[in-house]
Amino acid sequence: MATGTGAGPAKQPRAGGDGSGPVRQPGLAAAVAALADGEVTARELTERALRGIEATQSTLNAFRRVRAEAALAEADAADAALSRGERRPLLGVPLAVKDDTDVCGEPTAFGCPGDFPVKTADAEVVRRLRAAGAVVVGKTNSPELGQWPFTEGPAFGDTRNPWNRDHTPGGSSGGAAAAVAAGLVPAALGSDGAGSVRIPAAWTHLVGVKPQRGRISTWPDPESFNGITVFGPLARTVEDAALLLDAASGNHPGDPHRPARIAARAAVSRDPGRLRIALSTRWAFTATPKRLDARVEAAVRALAERLAALGHDVEEADPSYGPIGLTFVPRATAGVRAWARRAPDAALLDPRTRSAARTGRLLGGPVLRAARAAEGPLRRHVGRVFHRYDVVLAPTTATPPPRVGDLARLSGWQTDRRMIAHCPYAWPWNVLGWPGVNVPAAVTGDLRLPLGAQLLGPADSEPLLLSLAAQLEADLRWYERWPTAG
Repeated sequence: MATGTGAGPAKQPRAGGDGSGPVRQPGLAAAVAALADGEVTARELTERALRGIEATQSTLNAFRRVRAEAALAEADAADAALSRGERRPLLGVPLAVKDDTDVCGEPTAFGCPGDFPVKTADAEVVRRLRAAGAVVVGKTNSPELGQWPFTEGPAFGDTRNPWNRDHTPGGSSGGAAAAVAAGLVPAALGSDGAGSVRIPAAWTHLVGVKPQRGRISTWPDPESFNGITVFGPLARTVEDAALLLDAASGNHPGDPHRPARIAARAAVSRDPGRLRIALSTRWAFTATPKRLDARVEAAVRALAERLAALGHDVEEADPSYGPIGLTFVPRATAGVRAWARRAPDAALLDPRTRSAARTGRLLGGPVLRAARAAEGPLRRHVGRVFHRYDVVLAPTTATPPPRVGDLARLSGWQTDRRMIAHCPYAWPWNVLGWPGVNVPAAVTGDLRLPLGAQLLGPADSEPLLLSLAAQLEADLRWYERWPTAG
């Protein structure tokens, strides 16, 4: 682990808020500007990130792999490029990627135990981040094959929430969220297959973007988890999330989904106009017990009131989800089965993973094809809400983040029931392939647990959602609040 002493922009706050702990990173856009202006070097920012990771690994445990030597070499190369006058969108900025994403020279274990082979090539999204100039400092923790909204497992231990270390940061991009929330990196790339960017963003006071399917390539997988999983950014501000989204976006020639390119960062500075917003607290049918926590409902309704005060027309209305749950399970479990085959020793996998893989085998073939074929009709059915409204505002989760260990030691069926009870709102948009953005909604007064809300739109609506999120951010200034437990 590097222990350099370089200093960055003046007056950067420290992670503990009391003068102890690692120095927090500036935001992504601020870091890019500081690097371009010569106020800080890429090596200084990278050393700061490495010091922060080292200082918090025993408490937060956000990272699975740390690339100290390689990252410093990348930072030095970025500094040389900056000195030559080169300017790229992320040149010299330290970032983290989730450990479901291939980074050349590192294994991709995706939360699993075992001796995974080192990858010999970057995933397409990492190639694009490198082309934009980013320095990849490490790979963040994920639960086994990204299945759960908590980031705990025997392969890497428990990842904890910087806001309250007794609680989970969520999952499956829990390590990425913890790293950004604690200020270890300015932003991170996660993945979202049932809310796995939006849920940890909600529970760590971050902006998390689930883009349109295909917006960011999943290559070397043409699709991830049969199309329900996409890569997406986690950041403290809307601008930072949009900047990372722009840099990561684009396609490989083998990608089956290739939406038209958008300008995410440009949308942040645009007035969204007067919008029709549906406030929805209804969830899709799952045949399992659920209850919306009063604190979450109050936070989302308060956000709706702020949107109305900003001039938008807000009404209570719910999408009609139909039988969307029946189409999710085959795609998810077949995806688990495909990923589980990559494990070097299946006997080391969590019994819940092996059970899900068996279900994926049973639901593959004709059932999976039928689930995929239902997507078009479901889009038309759910999409009727957008005949009347521009955006749906909904809770991201039904509860605040649970305590570490509350779900990790349950049986498979118990885990599924509890998981759905905590997180019944995010996954339908994965089936549809449409964009969603988590925005911070509140921090509970008792345990200092963050809560979030989703802005949901139809196909290719990221620019509208980001514009609206930026308007809310300017009003609420959520980025001024930092955790004290990191």
